[in-house]
Amino acid sequence: MVKEMIFGTVGGLGLFLFGMGLMSDGLKKVAGRKLKNILGSLTKHRLIAVLVGAGVTCLIQSSSATTVMTIGFVNAGLLTLKQALCVVLGANIGTTFTAWLVSIFGVFKITNYVLPILGVGFFLSILCKRQNARSIGQILLGFGVLFLGIHFMKEGFGGLKGSQQVQQVLIWLGRNPLLAVLAGTAITMLLQSSSASIAMVQMLAFQGAFGADWDLVLRVAIPYILGDNIGTTITAQIAAMRTSRNAKRTAMGHTLFNVIGVAYILPLVWFGWFADFVEWITPLKLTQNTIMLHIAIAHSTFNVFNTILFLPIIGVLETIVMKILPITREELAQKPVALEKHLLSTPVIALEQTKQEIVRMARTAKTAMLTAVDGLLQNDRIKLDLAHSMEDITDTFQYEITTYLSELSSRQLSEEVSIELPVLLHTVNDLERIGDHAVNIAEIGHRKIDQKIGFSDSALAEADQLRTEAQQMFDRVIASLKDNDIEAAKSALANESNLNIMQIEFRRSHVQRMTETICSPESGLIFIDLVDNVEKIGDHLTNIAQAVIGGLQWTGVEPKISTDSDSNRILPKQ
Repeated sequence: MVKEMIFGTVGGLGLFLFGMGLMSDGLKKVAGRKLKNILGSLTKHRLIAVLVGAGVTCLIQSSSATTVMTIGFVNAGLLTLKQALCVVLGANIGTTFTAWLVSIFGVFKITNYVLPILGVGFFLSILCKRQNARSIGQILLGFGVLFLGIHFMKEGFGGLKGSQQVQQVLIWLGRNPLLAVLAGTAITMLLQSSSASIAMVQMLAFQGAFGADWDLVLRVAIPYILGDNIGTTITAQIAAMRTSRNAKRTAMGHTLFNVIGVAYILPLVWFGWFADFVEWITPLKLTQNTIMLHIAIAHSTFNVFNTILFLPIIGVLETIVMKILPITREELAQKPVALEKHLLSTPVIALEQTKQEIVRMARTAKTAMLTAVDGLLQNDRIKLDLAHSMEDITDTFQYEITTYLSELSSRQLSEEVSIELPVLLHTVNDLERIGDHAVNIAEIGHRKIDQKIGFSDSALAEADQLRTEAQQMFDRVIASLKDNDIEAAKSALANESNLNIMQIEFRRSHVQRMTETICSPESGLIFIDLVDNVEKIGDHLTNIAQAVIGGLQWTGVEPKISTDSDSNRILPKQ
């Protein structure tokens, strides 16, 4: 009996989680891009942000996925902290949908419906040629596996009905709400799914593990659910570990929101008032067949009430989060600090402030390039990952500076400022593209490490020459931007000529090394990719240098289509 219960519970839980993952992945494939667009564009108003968070979570069946997606938007600078917190509030409401599904289907002989659903889902996912149809098949497969898991859990927990000892332990924990909250938190942290842990509580209650006094069962089950709401925040905390500090603040806000909500609702649970309220608003009488519905309503009531309470004071929650995770010096260094809004009324000064930030962006792009090249040559994954994170910083600079210049363009501008402003925008875009090429180099470096590819001594010497030339060109371009130094800009053009010559010569010499079997074809491809990316970085630096030579104007500079395959904008002649 014990063995059957353990196998049924563990196997059923595994099927439940696997099915939820399948269904979530399928839904994201069908509507993932649309959901991301919705999440990114419809969150300017608090209430809309909450509704978007709830709707997306209902669709993809995972509050963790919605929260992680939101953290990604914050990390990319597409959402503010306040907007993200509103989306997270909605995600907490959306996650209650699974409990409703379990309460509706859990009382039926689900295997009668699951097997046909699994069959249809399997054939759609295997036989259909269209990706959408295959994704729908995956959704049906996930749905079927999820409820098959519920069936096995229900069967596994059936043996607990006659176990007085288990009932006494569960009831004792439930009568000590704080302990039950901690138990629910621990279970959800382990399972990484509040939906799964709440489904377990629903199944335990339905199978009589908490006894047959249904009023008592509801009171015992509620604290476990409150703990589930705290435990689910651990996923967001894990997702935010290697992201920006603002993304970490979103995860912290998620945790605080649920912890504070549980803290103030716990006294109502302790005295049984919350359970009485749930019974009062539920139209059906509390019985074995409706206990799962009552638990689902309790879960929804807590999250909806918590959201209603916090939504008007979301600014207070944001302030608390900022107190816990204040802005650091490093964070200040990672984003523009001189773009003052009140200077927009004085366009000439605003433009000078923008140039200061462009210089800081150029220094960041230079560091990203050098770090990526060093990581590739030294087989250093830490440096390669650092180059990736620095590219995020250049993206932030681009977004902030572009937004600032766009606002400036709407003001009354002199002819000089009107001519200079679009050139600065092009300069910012060139620096952002350099960050992209640094990431390309980092990805090549990872490939080199994964495939255990080495460079010959002559290849390393050539790569070092390339790095030195690019570094010198970067230094001259930064000097030209900082001091409007035309001579430094002209010197940078000489570096670009050297890089072009190096590209041709190094390609030829590396082909020769491959012919002589000194280097393998795989190392040859990686080396040539490195040379090409550094040469393209030189092209973008040339665009900036030519802008400085032209007095940061297009005057006297013959436009030419960029040689970059992924860009079709008009750039100064290279």
